[in-house]
Amino acid sequence: MDKIAVLIPCYNESRTVEKVVKDFKQALPESTIYVYDNNSSDNTAELAKKAGAIVRHEYQQGKGNVIRRMFREIDAECYIMTDGDDTYPAEYAREMADKILQRNVDMVVGDRLSSTYFEENKRPFHNMGNSIVRKSINFLFKSEIKDIMTGYRAFSYQFVKSFPVLSKGFEIETEMSIHAIDKNMSIENVIIEYRDRPEGSESKLNTYSDGLKVLFTIFRLYRNYKPINFFSIIALLLTVISAAFFVPILITYTRTGLVPNFPTLIVCGFIIMAALMSLFTGIVLQTLRQKDRQDFEMNLIHISEFQKR
Repeated sequence: MDKIAVLIPCYNESRTVEKVVKDFKQALPESTIYVYDNNSSDNTAELAKKAGAIVRHEYQQGKGNVIRRMFREIDAECYIMTDGDDTYPAEYAREMADKILQRNVDMVVGDRLSSTYFEENKRPFHNMGNSIVRKSINFLFKSEIKDIMTGYRAFSYQFVKSFPVLSKGFEIETEMSIHAIDKNMSIENVIIEYRDRPEGSESKLNTYSDGLKVLFTIFRLYRNYKPINFFSIIALLLTVISAAFFVPILITYTRTGLVPNFPTLIVCGFIIMAALMSLFTGIVLQTLRQKDRQDFEMNLIHISEFQKR
């Protein structure tokens, strides 16, 4: 098992990957650096190997697929995840690793948004998108993570081996954050300096399509992790709709003793039944979620015992 493993997922990063590997070797000389090439069409893999990294390949396209492969194959006491585009300075890696190894933190977030990100990032709508995602997750999940979508993070062995990677692409960071919040894991932030990509290096993140995937991921995980809240909101909306149509009928009935819109009354009945079904669905799923959390805590015990062997 490695003491510190630096994980660098790469896709066509030949302009920067060699520098990134060398920077992290200098910042963490005791670490093992892994570069996972994701079907690059340039010489990313060759340059990474030349710089001293262990190079492996993931042939399913997408950052989430690469992270899944990394987490399955690599055992380490501390994992540092970064990008191969030289936007995350290596000098912060030591502080992040110390929090994992000395303070037993489960996830350390490299916080770009509290420093230079909004000045350095030149891509349109990225600043707004990061702010929306951060505020949405912190509001829905009652957390205080400063940067949800940063690719610069440190993880404990327990986090990596208990995290079920479901996302295939760039929404993986959102999934990591919500998983750590939901499972009551220890999370800390480290403010980092962010620098934009060097000239000639292009981002693989599509602002609109990947942004929509991230928002859908938040929606999906909120439904899965907070079912009682999610289905209670649906039940409330259905109740309001039913009441909006039912109240005029009730007023007319109290005045005249007649029901002029009988079909509408029937529809109101079906809508309120749907609201009740939604509420009870949330209650049942919340009970299952509680059992899942108990099983997760027991699984952490087994992971800890395996790590000590």
